Amino acid sequence: MRLSALGETGLIARLGKNFIKTGKDIVRGIGDDCAVIRISKEKYLLVTIDMLLEDVDFRLKDATPYQIGWKSLACGLSDIAAMGGVAGYAVVSLGLPRKLSVEFVDELYRGIKALAKRFNVEIVGGDTNSSKALVMDVAVLGFVEPSKLALRSGAKPGDIICVSGSLGGSYKSKRHLTFTPRLKEARCLVSNFRINSMIDISDGLSTDLNHIARESGAGACIYEELIPVSKDAKGISAALNEGEDFELLFTMPLREARRFAGKELCANSVKITQIGEILDRRAGVKMIGRDGKVRDLRPKGFSHF
Repeated sequence: MRLSALGETGLIARLGKNFIKTGKDIVRGIGDDCAVIRISKEKYLLVTIDMLLEDVDFRLKDATPYQIGWKSLACGLSDIAAMGGVAGYAVVSLGLPRKLSVEFVDELYRGIKALAKRFNVEIVGGDTNSSKALVMDVAVLGFVEPSKLALRSGAKPGDIICVSGSLGGSYKSKRHLTFTPRLKEARCLVSNFRINSMIDISDGLSTDLNHIARESGAGACIYEELIPVSKDAKGISAALNEGEDFELLFTMPLREARRFAGKELCANSVKITQIGEILDRRAGVKMIGRDGKVRDLRPKGFSHF
């Protein structure tokens, strides 16, 4: 079987069968934005890693080295945000073509350091190697209190589905290179409201909502007219499937959604939009179009295979 037939999600599930969690301190292993490890009764350790490849996650002709460095750390910080956590440390590994200049590498690290400073993240190590194409591989460690931990698997029928910011057009606007991880917003959410599930939208709304539904054993229905489509997006398809938005997709009980409605999340925060509802798993994952027709919402976002 070729990888293209299995797909990225299928490959992760297949590999995950070889690493079923056995340690008593492993709260969550493969299958979420971060691994979660219990280090005390009051604190969990969050661990995530993201590999960015030249001509897959960025192109040298379209991105500055500063932007590439920024994004390489921002992806991991976005994963920490999706768990409701606080980022603490990062380890940076680089695969560097010999043709690159020292000044180029300096700019990569300037982008990394700028974002790290913004969120009080310490760069504590890494590795370098030669490679044919530029590779950025960044691991981020963070922390979260057990009461504030948000997983993909906690959505319940009756939950209201919410999303931060606007979706689509990330490539056109180059927002995928310059986005700010929603760490502040996520902490405000988990500190003030009951958040049953959360994920960051990296692969596209259609794919990441299906992740929540599958991990939670639930169905979902969203409304096309409620989806916040970016002004840079080429229609609803881009908002659903393009990916690289790095916004928060989360669910909360109806009573919490009512309490939340009309309130400012935190100072100068992004807009939060309620776009649908979690249903029984038998309902599947659907979208009600502007024409009133109900359609299956299949995962058509980004996949590496």
